[in-house]
Amino acid sequence: LSAGVCCCCAALRPRYKRLVDNIFPEDPKDGLVKADMEKLTFYAVSAPEKLDRIGAYLAERLSRDVFRHRYGYVLIAMEALDQLLMACHSQSIKPFVESFLHMVAKLLESGEPKLQVLGTNSFVKFANIEEDTPSYHRRYDFFVSRFSAMCHSCDHDPEIQTEIRIAGIRGIQGVVRKTVNDELRATIWEPQHMDKIVPSLLFNMQKIEDIDSRTGPPSSPTGGEKEENPAVLAENCFRELLGRATYGNMNNAVRPVFAHLDHHRLWDPNEFAVSCFKIIMYSIQAQYSHHVIQEILGHLDARKRDSPRVRAGIIQVLLEAVAIAAKGSIGPTVLEVFNTLLKHLRISVDFELADKRSSAGSATFSTSSKESDERIVQNAIIQTIGFFGSNLPDYQRSEIMMFIMGKVPVFGATSQSLDTSHLGDLGTRRIQIMLLRSLLMVTSGYKATTISNALPPPFLDPLLSPSLMEDSELRQLVLEILHNLIDRHDNRAKLRGIRIIPDVSDLKIKRDKISRQDVSFMKKHGQQLYRHIYLGCKEEDNVQKNFELLFTSLALTTIELANEEVVIDLIRLAIALQDIAIINEDNLPMFNRCGVMALVAAYLNFLSQMIAVPAFCQHISKVIETRSLEAPYFLPETIFKDKCNLPKSLEKHEKNLFFLTNKIAESLGGSGYSVERLSVPYVPQVTDEDRLSRRKSIVDTVSIQVDILPGNNTEDKVDNTEEITFEALKKAIDNNGLEEQEKEKRRLVIEKFQKAPFEEIAAQCETKANLLHDRLAQILELTIRPPPSPSGTMTITAGHAHYQSVPVYEMKFPDLCVY
Repeated sequence: LSAGVCCCCAALRPRYKRLVDNIFPEDPKDGLVKADMEKLTFYAVSAPEKLDRIGAYLAERLSRDVFRHRYGYVLIAMEALDQLLMACHSQSIKPFVESFLHMVAKLLESGEPKLQVLGTNSFVKFANIEEDTPSYHRRYDFFVSRFSAMCHSCDHDPEIQTEIRIAGIRGIQGVVRKTVNDELRATIWEPQHMDKIVPSLLFNMQKIEDIDSRTGPPSSPTGGEKEENPAVLAENCFRELLGRATYGNMNNAVRPVFAHLDHHRLWDPNEFAVSCFKIIMYSIQAQYSHHVIQEILGHLDARKRDSPRVRAGIIQVLLEAVAIAAKGSIGPTVLEVFNTLLKHLRISVDFELADKRSSAGSATFSTSSKESDERIVQNAIIQTIGFFGSNLPDYQRSEIMMFIMGKVPVFGATSQSLDTSHLGDLGTRRIQIMLLRSLLMVTSGYKATTISNALPPPFLDPLLSPSLMEDSELRQLVLEILHNLIDRHDNRAKLRGIRIIPDVSDLKIKRDKISRQDVSFMKKHGQQLYRHIYLGCKEEDNVQKNFELLFTSLALTTIELANEEVVIDLIRLAIALQDIAIINEDNLPMFNRCGVMALVAAYLNFLSQMIAVPAFCQHISKVIETRSLEAPYFLPETIFKDKCNLPKSLEKHEKNLFFLTNKIAESLGGSGYSVERLSVPYVPQVTDEDRLSRRKSIVDTVSIQVDILPGNNTEDKVDNTEEITFEALKKAIDNNGLEEQEKEKRRLVIEKFQKAPFEEIAAQCETKANLLHDRLAQILELTIRPPPSPSGTMTITAGHAHYQSVPVYEMKFPDLCVY
C-alpha cells in the first residue's frame, strides 16, 4: 500500500520535477543519466516557459546536497545546469540564469575548494554565452568580491592555493567578458569594482617569492602536463581588461595600480612597476596613452615629498611609458610632461641643497648618501626628458628645445624660467647644468634642414648668454649642444680630440654646398658664434675638454656654414685668438695661453686643408713644423700631455712661430679670396648684457682727428657753431642714453608723415633741404681753433670732404638727422 501511495504521489508530481529527478542516479559515482538528461533538455527546449521552474528546482536540490555534503550529486546538478544553459537561448532563459547564478554563488560561498573551482568553471561557461538582450537588473558585485578574494587565497597546501587563485583569476576574466562591452548594464568599471579586480590581478603577477611558496617544494607536473601559472593567467586577464578600456573609464583602471604599488612599496626597487606599466601602455589603445602619462605625472606630484628613490622609481616608470607613447600618439601632454619634470628637477635640487645645509655638522656618510639619492632622481629626470624629446618629431622637438631653454635661469630671462632665487648661486648653477644636460639629450640626433631652424634667435641668444660662460662645465654643455645642432652630416665623431691632422681627406668629411638660408644665417648671427668662441678661449678655468670642444666648434662651422666670406672671418678670429695668447691682456695662466696657441694651430691646419689653397697650406705647415722643433708646447699633442714643460714667457719667441696675417693675406689673395678684411683686427660684438654686467666691451669708435696746434683768430668761428664739449662727445658715443629719445623722434616723424597735409610736409622738406645745403657747406670748411693757452690748443675737424663722418654731424646738428 505504501509503495502504491508513493507511486501515486510520484505520478502526481509535475513533469519537470520528475524529469529532473530522473537524471540523478542512485549512486552518484555513476554520473549523470544521459538518456534522461536528453529528455529534460528536449522538454526545456519545447517548453521554454518551464525553464525558470526547472532552474529553481535544480537549485533547491543543489542547496540541499551542499548542506548535506553530498558532493557527487552537486557535481551532477551543475553538469545538468551547464547543459541546459548551453542548449537554451530564448529570452525565457533569463529567469533560469538567476537560478543558475544563485547556485554558483552557493558553491563559491562553500569552504570546499573543489566546489569553488566547480562554481568558477560553470560561471566561465556562462560568461562565454552571448545573450540577445541585456539584463539591466543583474549585478555581479558578489562575484567580483568573491573571485577577488579567491585570488588572494592563502591555503596551507600550495597546490590547493594555486588552484583557487587560478579559479579566482578565471572568474574575474569571466566577469570582465560578460559585462565590459555592454554599457547599459551595471558596469564593472566603477571604482569600487576596479579597486578589487586590479590589485587581485597585480598580486598574482608579482614575480617575487612569498612565504607560502618557500614552505615546500614546487609542485610537480601531473599527467605529463604543467599546471597553469597564476602570474601568466593574471597578466593575460589584465591585458584583456585594459584592451577593453575606453576613454571614460581608463583612469579608473589605472589608479588602482598606483595604490597597489604604494601599498606594497614596489617603487624601490621598481622592476615590477616598470613591467606593469609596459603592459598597460602596450595593451591600451594608442590614443589613450596620454591618460596614463597624466596619471603618472599626477602621482609624481602627489609623492613629491617621498624618499628620492621612490621618486626616481616613478620617474623611471614615466620614462618607459613615454618611450612607448612617443611612438604613437601622446595627445596634449607633451609640454605638461616636460613642465612637470622640470618642476621636479628644481624640487630635487632644492632638497639636495637643503640636505647639505641641514647636515653640515652631521656624519659625512649620511650627507653623501642623501646627495647621491637626489642625484639619482636628477639623472632619471634628465634621461626621461632626453629620451622623450629625442623620439618626438622634429617640429615638436624644436618647440621642446625652446621650452627647456626658456626655463634655464640666465641673464635677462623671462618669468617662465625656473625660480631659483631661493637656491642661491650654487643652486642656480646646478639647475643650469641639469637643464643644459636635458637639452643636450633632446638635441641629440636632431637634423634641421637649415641652421636657422635649429638655432632661431629666441633660442640662440640665451644659449650663448655670457651668464652661461662663468663655469667651465656650463661652457662645455653649451658647445656640445651647438655641435648637435650644427653637425648635420655626423662629422663630429671624426673630429673628436684636438690634434694636428696630417691629412684631412682621410677623415672622409661629409658636406654639402652651403645653402642660401645658411649664408643668410651667418650674416645675421655669425658674429654671435665667433664671439662665444673668442670669449670662451679667454676663460681661466678652461681644461683640455674645453679646448677640444672649441676646436670641434670651429671645425664644424667650417664644414657646415663656411663660404669664402665666413672663411675670412674665421681666419680673423683665429688670429685674434693668437693675439690673446701673445699679448695676454687678461693675465691668463701659461697653460691657457699655450692651449690657445695649440687650438689655433690645430684649427688653421684643418682649415687650410679644407679650402686647399697651396700657398696657405704651405705657410701653416711651415709654422707647425717650426713649432714642433722650437716650441712644441704650442702644439696640442704636447701641451695637453700630463707632464709638459711650459715656457716662462712668450714675448721672446720669434715671428716664425706665429701665423702672420700678411702671409695669410698674400697666400689667399692669389687664389681669388677677398682679403681686405684680414687687415681689420677681429673685435667681438658688444651686447647689452656686456654693458650691464660690466664685462670688458669693445665698442665702435668715431674717427676724430685731435691735434694740439697753436692758433689764433678762430674765436668768431667757434661762436657761430655749436660748442663741442667732452660731455657732448660722451653722449654721442653712448647710444644707450639716446635710445629712448631716438625712438620718440622716429614715432613723431612717422606720425607726422601719416597725418599732416601734403602741402605742409612738402614746404617743410624744402626748407630743411635748403638749410641742409647751407650747413653742409659750412661743415666742409669748418675748423675749430680756440685761442692759444698754456697747455696747447685742441682742433677737431670733420675728417675728409666726404659724407662719412655722420656721427660728427649728429653731434653738431641733431636737427639734421634724417630718419
